[in-house]
Amino acid sequence: MTMGLIAFQGVPGAYSDLACRKAFPAMMTLPCPTFEATIDAVREGRAGLAMLPCENSLAGRVPDIHSLLPDSGLAIVGEHFERVEHCLLGVPGATIDVVRRVHSHAVALGQVRRLLRAHDMVPVIEADTAGSAALVADWGRPEDAAIASSLAAELYGLDILLRNVEDAAHNTTRFYVAALEPRLAAPDTDGLMTTFVFRVRNVPAALYKALGGFATNGVNMTKLESYMVGGQFTATQFLCEVEGHPEHPNLRLALEELAFFSHETRILGVYPAALFRLAQQMDIGG
Repeated sequence: MTMGLIAFQGVPGAYSDLACRKAFPAMMTLPCPTFEATIDAVREGRAGLAMLPCENSLAGRVPDIHSLLPDSGLAIVGEHFERVEHCLLGVPGATIDVVRRVHSHAVALGQVRRLLRAHDMVPVIEADTAGSAALVADWGRPEDAAIASSLAAELYGLDILLRNVEDAAHNTTRFYVAALEPRLAAPDTDGLMTTFVFRVRNVPAALYKALGGFATNGVNMTKLESYMVGGQFTATQFLCEVEGHPEHPNLRLALEELAFFSHETRILGVYPAALFRLAQQMDIGG
């Protein structure tokens, strides 16, 4: 049964829950209170997979995942992109003109400013989107509404007063799908991504030299982010994502050159690129 469960951080109806259901419709979802608990659920065998948000097209990266995942013991086995479609949810029978207060997570409220201004609604910050829907359902007051997913409306018996109320139509969250064991695809598989972390040596131009091998070997780098580790300003770790498999000759040579100028290089996962990513690449290239 545990292998048929996928863990996520949040309460039922959260966008992470929705992402789990869309990416793995045959699996049951397991809500967890924190990212650490989500990772532990897989590490302890209570779930087969974890759906971990790593970045949002508006809000940027999710720092907790960058700090937790490298030392979690889990491997990235896939990625999923979920379009964030905010809905204005009210109690059954409520109408927009009677709504006075809108409850949701601070980030979600910041993404629906046009709606709030247009209807003179007061934003009220809550812990999360789906939890806000649960609160509104529990209160039963027509003047209180929530910004959450359509799944939250279904789970908590709320009416969808308006769909797609977000200010930006491109609001999308990217997730890592993580498992206890790597699922390495064959090197000849098309459309592979490799995610790894590294720390450069404390020498002049170390990062420039470390990354030079990717350029000279024709490896396409799609992400490079730095962040502090251990609370030390001098201890910087980089998370990098590239196209290809570590056994591809060009990526293998690039990683060898990286190892020469860095210490502690760790591959977090080799996995198929999501169809969403491939479609965007075709749009850009076409």
